[in-house]
Amino acid sequence: MPEVNKAIVRRYFHEILDGGNLDLVDEIFEPQYVLHDPSSPQEVRGLEGSKQFVVMFRSAFPDIAHTIEDQIAEGDKVVARLRAHAAHEGELMGIPPTGKEVTIEGISIWRIADGKIEECWFNYDALGLMRQLGVVPKPEEQPV
Repeated sequence: MPEVNKAIVRRYFHEILDGGNLDLVDEIFEPQYVLHDPSSPQEVRGLEGSKQFVVMFRSAFPDIAHTIEDQIAEGDKVVARLRAHAAHEGELMGIPPTGKEVTIEGISIWRIADGKIEECWFNYDALGLMRQLGVVPKPEEQPV
């Protein structure tokens, strides 16, 4: 099952987040799905919550492309280390589009049961993203 579970996570990144295939959410997510993301203002829950998250993210970064650098699977868990590239073309949590190219790096842990995603813990370099967008100054740009 580890290889099957890894493939499910790859499908999420490549077909749903990168490709925008929202119908696939119903196929590979459990209705009680929960996303734990410390940078998100609220927990994402359920199929509709997941779809809304994808729409929000793809609205901000319509050309997003993920590269999975590493995947490790054991039991019902899959860990993915990834990198994404995109242009900031739409609003992101109140941040107006900047048109800037960004690179986002993160690590996610997925819990999968019976071929469906039940839970995800996601942590990415939110500070680095905000610096790339110009919302938070880089250390060398901060006043002394």
